[in-house]
Amino acid sequence: MGESGGCCPPMDLMRSEPMQLVQLIVPMESAHLTVSYLGDLGLVQFKDLNSEKSPFQRTYAAQIKRCGEMARKIRFFKDQMSKAGVLRKDSLENGTDIDLDDVDVKLGELEAELVEINANNDKLQRSYNELMEYKLVLEKAGEFFSSAHTSATAQQREIDSQQVGEDLLEAPLLQEDKSIDSSKQVKLGFLTGLVPREKSMVFERILFRATRGNVFIRQTVIEEPVIDPNSGDKAEKNVFVVFYSGERAKSKILKICEAFGANRYPFSEDLGKQAQMITEVSGRLTELKTTIDAGLGHRNILLHAIGDKFELWNLKVRKEKAIYHTLNMLSLDVTKKCLVAEGWSPVFASNEIQNALKRAAVDSNSQVGSIFQVLRTKELSPTYFRTNKFTSAIQEIVDAYGVAKYQEANPGVFTIVTFPFLFAVMFGDWGHGICLLLATMYLIVREKKLSSQKLGDIMEMAFGGRYVIMMMSLFSIYTGLIYNEFFSIPYPLFAPSAYDCRDASCRFQFIPQMIFLNSLFGYLSVLIIIKWCTGSQADLYHVMIYMFLSPTDELGENQLFPHQKTVQLVLLFLALVSVPCMLLPKPFILKKQHEARHQGQSYAPLEETDESLHVEASGGSHGHEEFEFSEIFVHQLIHTIEFVLGAVSNTASYLRLWALSLAHSELSSVFYEKVLLLAWGYNNWLILIVGIIVFIFATVGVLLVMETLSAFLHALRLHWVEFQNKFYEGDGYKFAPFSFILTANEDE
Repeated sequence: MGESGGCCPPMDLMRSEPMQLVQLIVPMESAHLTVSYLGDLGLVQFKDLNSEKSPFQRTYAAQIKRCGEMARKIRFFKDQMSKAGVLRKDSLENGTDIDLDDVDVKLGELEAELVEINANNDKLQRSYNELMEYKLVLEKAGEFFSSAHTSATAQQREIDSQQVGEDLLEAPLLQEDKSIDSSKQVKLGFLTGLVPREKSMVFERILFRATRGNVFIRQTVIEEPVIDPNSGDKAEKNVFVVFYSGERAKSKILKICEAFGANRYPFSEDLGKQAQMITEVSGRLTELKTTIDAGLGHRNILLHAIGDKFELWNLKVRKEKAIYHTLNMLSLDVTKKCLVAEGWSPVFASNEIQNALKRAAVDSNSQVGSIFQVLRTKELSPTYFRTNKFTSAIQEIVDAYGVAKYQEANPGVFTIVTFPFLFAVMFGDWGHGICLLLATMYLIVREKKLSSQKLGDIMEMAFGGRYVIMMMSLFSIYTGLIYNEFFSIPYPLFAPSAYDCRDASCRFQFIPQMIFLNSLFGYLSVLIIIKWCTGSQADLYHVMIYMFLSPTDELGENQLFPHQKTVQLVLLFLALVSVPCMLLPKPFILKKQHEARHQGQSYAPLEETDESLHVEASGGSHGHEEFEFSEIFVHQLIHTIEFVLGAVSNTASYLRLWALSLAHSELSSVFYEKVLLLAWGYNNWLILIVGIIVFIFATVGVLLVMETLSAFLHALRLHWVEFQNKFYEGDGYKFAPFSFILTANEDE
């Protein structure tokens, strides 16, 4: 539902705006600009005149594909800026109009440049991560070989002391022992690398089993997580060194390393070469880091430049895509020089639409103007209620049940008052109402700032219904003053009540909360007003119950006005007579109409005739002149029984007002007496502080959140089920005009 503007007539929420079906004949050269201006206006709902064509067969399919490709590039930029933490410029440059071709070229250039930068950065980052792992392997494996070399040195000294072998110290770690027979020597090889820590034990076990124990493996834990070159994710890894014998064992080890995602790196057991390799790797890491930082700096500059124009480009592409989607709904005339459009618009918007057509013709330098004409139709018009920020939330509550049929009475007018009032009957406490009002006023005072922010789902709903919640809180304060309830504490602000006793001795005894039952019978409402005005002590429970059980009994002290018994008998008689009046006339009227048509008499149906009569008169015949009186009668009997039972059950459903009001009051009393007063009675400051904190959290969490939601849902049910289904069909469809405002607010 749109919000009213200054150029529109005053709002009438009771009835929907008068609608008209219009036809526009627009020259091809001004069609694009015409649809653009109508999108700014937002008062035309176009009909699809090409529904028989597929999307690929329509006139502007290529343009839509082009806009879709540009939208993909913009989403790519958005994702890149989000990852880099670059903020988009929210404000649009006023009066800036850019050409779509220029935007397409610019987006293509920026995408190509950004893709190239990302690809280069990924390669450099992968090389950097590989070198980091290689450096760790050199350091950790080098520690193992250094330890082995130290152990060999100690052995050499021991052997020297025993005068066994003088040249053993100079031999490499894995050099064969010359004292051993060369035919029995075993040449060992080794592999080094990194393996994920969570797979390290399984990795070691599989190696042992695959080689039948003919391997020697050592693992060292890396304290800090490292970035895996393949996945780019941080992972905890171990450095491993595997010693093996033979090419067959090496082949098995290589396959196992590949299966476990273990990255292998070359390594030399020579200590001098190890130090040289570490120096070279460190130097290359420094160079790569400098290059990567420079690339990221250039990338950030590019993303900031994109961010400055992002919203402008995004809005432009969205608008163009929406324009071409709309143009595809228009049909070509026989000359193929004009486009024909049909759509719904409010009657008051005729002048604005014609002005937009004239302006588009002038701005596009078209030699032929557009034609605007109103079509006659019997189609059901869409429903359009002009609302503002105060009434829009209430209208959404009604529309959630069903959109009003065109020119159907709108329950939203009554709901503006009845919804917060019924909520307040169940939430009657002026202390809680003040808390709810303060929270709502925060949303209202900061609505301009909050409306431009992305809120959570729950907060978004609360912000959208801020004025409804404000009305609910104000009515809660009102009913709380009537109930004399302030956080469950009774305050005698008004005269004492005597509704709970009939004895004159307790007539002026103070009652904290008036006992009441509002079943919303019209007659009961009159009795309540009379009782308030006269100060009578009549028991309205007794009056209403025995009005049905014993209508002829004397009222005695329960009589509120003269001839009350006669009035009640008349009302009861009318209630009973209404049942056969609902059951009998309609089937006989339908039968009479059928017989008249069968005899050749022709009657022109009135425009305002109830559609259900025509449907039922022809229902089940499937084009044949058959009339089953029994079926019509049974159908009407079912509706009558349903209405009578619904009248009783729906009226009894209003007892929830009393039940929820009592529950709210009792919960408040429990939190006040069993938490706050109990903590106060201990005369201990610590216990008192804890009690106050518990009381505050219980009040906010249970009474101000859960009870608010409960009372809201019950009030919603009372309006949808007990109120609106009595008269409201809600089988219309909402007016959905083509508007750039809605396009700008949509998320991709």
